[in-house]
Amino acid sequence: MSQALPTFDDVLAAAARLEGVAHKTPVQRSRTLDDLMQAQVYVKCENLQRMGAFKFRGGFNALAKFSDAQRRAGVVAYSSGNHAQAIALSAQILQIPATIFMPHDASPAKLAATQGYGATVIAYDRYKEDANLLATELALSKGLTFIPPFDHPDVLSGQGTAALELFNEVGALDALFVCLGGGGLLSGSALAAQALSPGCQIVGVEPAAGNDVQQSLRKGERVKIATPVTIADGAQTPMVGAITFEIIKALVHDIHTVTDEQLVQTMRFYAERMKMIVEPTGCLSLAAAFQASASIKGQKVGVIISGGNIDMARFSQLMSAYPSGD
Repeated sequence: MSQALPTFDDVLAAAARLEGVAHKTPVQRSRTLDDLMQAQVYVKCENLQRMGAFKFRGGFNALAKFSDAQRRAGVVAYSSGNHAQAIALSAQILQIPATIFMPHDASPAKLAATQGYGATVIAYDRYKEDANLLATELALSKGLTFIPPFDHPDVLSGQGTAALELFNEVGALDALFVCLGGGGLLSGSALAAQALSPGCQIVGVEPAAGNDVQQSLRKGERVKIATPVTIADGAQTPMVGAITFEIIKALVHDIHTVTDEQLVQTMRFYAERMKMIVEPTGCLSLAAAFQASASIKGQKVGVIISGGNIDMARFSQLMSAYPSGD
């Protein structure tokens, strides 16, 4: 890598910028969950973060570092939803003009929220068009600063503050399960874990239909796949980031995958047993922990929920499409 990779010091600096702006989200326990897993499980609830997802941390951290000239010119980003909302809300707070490219099939709730924060939204076809290219071209033509959804040192350092808070609250962990799309949350969490809980087994979790990071780790280089078709819309990434992959390669122990059906059953568990609405992508971590329960028996386990942004109509549809296995 030509540029230096972010370190734990960058995560600490991000935490200072986010102090009093981002929510310090709760860590929830569930006796039912502990009994099912035969482990002590600590759930970090980033579904209760501002704009409903961990992405606010990285988005605000990146924009807070803008120069006066960058703030005046504006920011451009692309996202299936949560990074879009994060940049839009952060830009609103910092009074920076924002333009966001969002997929034509983006969640209506995420689209409405992004527009509600005052951003200009441009639709694109995620299966045919390259959003990274679209955003880069607009940034060059209009003098905007492009903030990608995960492959950016300030973004991933901000995301790492979720794990930082978790470790500060509950201490060292035996294992940590983290939702995985482009790798921002996982790489940032890995930096925090390395510093605060060096013995912790860090597990990234992606949809079975889109296991590009799992393939990449096995091959030792980034693998690009077709945009995966999965209900985990926040993890429909065709390729892990270059910066995030270097950190994942160095610090992450394993990548697990889960099916859409397992995600819905985990959504149901969160709703019925823990009284929380969690979007499919946010269920990746616990769904994998359920599958790995035999190997983490008796351990102290962390689970990071990435977000909770899902339309109620879609939530109900998924509950009906995948009936309970009880």
